[in-house]
Formats: sequence, structure tokens, C-alpha cells
Amino acid sequence: MDYNKLATKESVEKTIEALKARNVEAMFVPSGGEALRKIKELIPKGASVMNGSSVTLEQIGFVDYLKSGAHDWNNLHEAILAEKDPVKQAVLRKQSVLSDYYLGSVHALAETGEFVIASNTGSQLPHIVFTSSNLIFVVSTKKIVPTFADTFKRLDEHVMPLENEHIMKKYGRGTQQNKVLVFKGESSMMGRKVTMILVNEDLGF
Repeated sequence: MDYNKLATKESVEKTIEALKARNVEAMFVPSGGEALRKIKELIPKGASVMNGSSVTLEQIGFVDYLKSGAHDWNNLHEAILAEKDPVKQAVLRKQSVLSDYYLGSVHALAETGEFVIASNTGSQLPHIVFTSSNLIFVVSTKKIVPTFADTFKRLDEHVMPLENEHIMKKYGRGTQQNKVLVFKGESSMMGRKVTMILVNEDLGF
């Protein structure tokens, strides 16, 4: 399977319908620039924002935009990095799981609507599973695979070797697939909003 091939129009439409049935609002945009524009529309002034480490978010310009301060959001990640006391920084990291908005990507997405996210530390998983009231995932359509079983194949065969190489270059050490989140849907009882922006561009791994 070619894990870098963008999905067909039919595959994208099928995936969007499957996601909606799982209470995930999905939309399609042609480029990373359009994805960034949509994010700016979705997040209101004054909202607290936290993001996970994501090559996709870097590539679409979101990380640079967040760092620039040219927005009216409360950038929790910036506050964490600015705190040099390890004890106080740890407290801020724990408090950040209550962010109004959490942004990230996924490692594989099935046409049937399930998606998987792997993590070394698990620091982003509380946001995704429960604590943040709004989730925004930016996902290249190349990450769409036919079945739920294929999501794990993509993760193991394609994503992990590339992610390990990326982290090794960036931090001088590799990464591990210690925790894997399977997202099958969002309960309507929770009142949270989950948005997935599918991008017709080669982004991330």
C-alpha cells in the first residue's frame, strides 16, 4: 500500500460521512493554507489553546502563527515553555489539559471513521480523550486507509520508522509507541466539539 498517496474524492467523501456518524464534524480543504485559515475562523478570541507536537501543524504554518502572537488566544504552550522552574512548569503542563481548544493530527484514519494516535509520553491524550472541550485535527488525506485494521498497519509500517528518524534528528534520541489511542467516536452527552480538517496535500507522516 502506498501510504503517501492522497485519497480519491470518493474515499474522502466516504470518510467524511463515516466521521459525521461518529459525531466528528469533518470538512475538506485543498491546501494547508486553507486549513490554517479555517482554524483561525474556528477558534474565538480569548480561548485557551494547546497543541501537541505535530509536523502537520508546523507545515501549515500554525506553529509559527501561534508563536508570533498575532492572535487573540491564550497560548498555553508558550506559558509552559516560558516557565523555567521545573516544578512550576510541571503544574502548568497538568493545568493545560483543561484548554478550551486542543489541536493536533492523527497517524491513520479509516474510511469507516475510526482513527488512531500514537504517543511516547501520552501527554496529549487527556485533551483528546476527555478534558479539552474542542478538538481540531488537521489531517492529510494520504492518511486515509480502507479499514480499521489498516490504521495499525499504517502506524507500524510507515509512521513509526519516520517518526523515530524525525525525533532522533531533532532531539538526539528515538521515540517509542508506548501508548496508542483508538478514537471510535465522541459521545453526544459530553457536549464537546470534535472537528477534523482533511487536507488535499502531502502533510506529516
